[in-house]
Amino acid sequence: MDLLFANDTAGRYPQSWYADSCETGPIRPALSGGTKADVCIIGGGFTGLSAALHMARAGMDVVLLEAHRAGFGASGRNGGQLGSGQRQDQEVLEEMVGEDTARRLWELGEDAKQLVRDLVAEYQIDCHLRDGIAWAASSEGSARHLYDYAEHMHQRYGYALEALDAGSFHGLCPSPSYRGGLLDQGAAHLHPLALALGLARAAEGQGARIFENSHVTKIFEGRKHRVETAGGHVEADHLILACNGYLGGLNPKVAGRVMPINNFVVATEPLGDRAKEVLTRDVAVADDLFVVNYFRLSHDNRLLFGGGESYGYRFPADIRATVRKPMLKVFPQLRDVELTHAWGGTLGITMKRMPYLARVAPNVLSASGYSGHGVGNAVQAGKLLSEAVRGDSAGFDLFGRVPTPAFPGGPRLRTPLLVLAMTWFAMRDRLGL
Repeated sequence: MDLLFANDTAGRYPQSWYADSCETGPIRPALSGGTKADVCIIGGGFTGLSAALHMARAGMDVVLLEAHRAGFGASGRNGGQLGSGQRQDQEVLEEMVGEDTARRLWELGEDAKQLVRDLVAEYQIDCHLRDGIAWAASSEGSARHLYDYAEHMHQRYGYALEALDAGSFHGLCPSPSYRGGLLDQGAAHLHPLALALGLARAAEGQGARIFENSHVTKIFEGRKHRVETAGGHVEADHLILACNGYLGGLNPKVAGRVMPINNFVVATEPLGDRAKEVLTRDVAVADDLFVVNYFRLSHDNRLLFGGGESYGYRFPADIRATVRKPMLKVFPQLRDVELTHAWGGTLGITMKRMPYLARVAPNVLSASGYSGHGVGNAVQAGKLLSEAVRGDSAGFDLFGRVPTPAFPGGPRLRTPLLVLAMTWFAMRDRLGL
């Protein structure tokens, strides 16, 4: 199954609040005929667009091929949370790769946030960037763990996370579901599709050539790589795979380590004064459940809520119903509120929930598998890809120190195995274990 076309209409953005609330612009031409470039990038999400921008800014001739529209995939559909550090917390990383490498990964994560802020400012990208993400604890034990983690981050990294007891957290987020949490004012949230479209315009302004509706059908690796679409081909010295969950069969090595899964988001009608029933401050929230709930208010005071369970590659027939269930558990007071938009998206995860950056062949680089932490990671990965192509691979190679095992069962059996694991952990969430 080709996930590029399994759940969406070719060449059209999903019917999301994001697509309805920003100017997507005219469709760019599809690739027609043959062309040459220093670099060919496959994928027009955060990774590919950032790579195109940074390479073009360095004077390279760049062609980017996108099967649909720039920002079409997870980059334009996600929860818009620009989190601190990496997808795994620092205590986990210290166990996984040692304290020195964990510290360098933390510093890279902080650089990623700053990179997004800098690009937004430099290219005047109107993506409603706002400070603050809260981590919500669903149990008293989980709250204690978060408070301990805040102390760890203060003592080891000099990073401030504000501990909120149950009363303080309820004052921030009037939900019966949470028993405390942390507030990270160094993190942020934003309109992800507006960011992606801003990066596309910035890359084109530096000379990058972006072709939409240009689905890559074949890759021939060699001294000169040849990338074919239905309408043409590109010959390039360097090839960048920036496909994340939509890679398909273009590279078996990456496909074995980066697995596509789906996630779902709804938008409510504008809440007006009732927005205070959801959040009393303009911050985003993510909770500690295995099937994570994440939410924030839009700039027009809608609740944007992500969550719900769905296994397999097809989106559920009724996304609204899928997400309404966890939304009403978190906010039962919104039972009478209309859901005006509901959409799904495909992201890439790895076994260790850390990005997979790799050299998969001579002059062929790949970056993907952000596992739900892609706003900062993916934009930064584009910059790291650009640096690696130009001979400075220190940041790129650092991620290579993180173990990225293949999923058991290979591409054929990994989905049923994941379904079993997800079902088990989702049951634990429901039972409060």
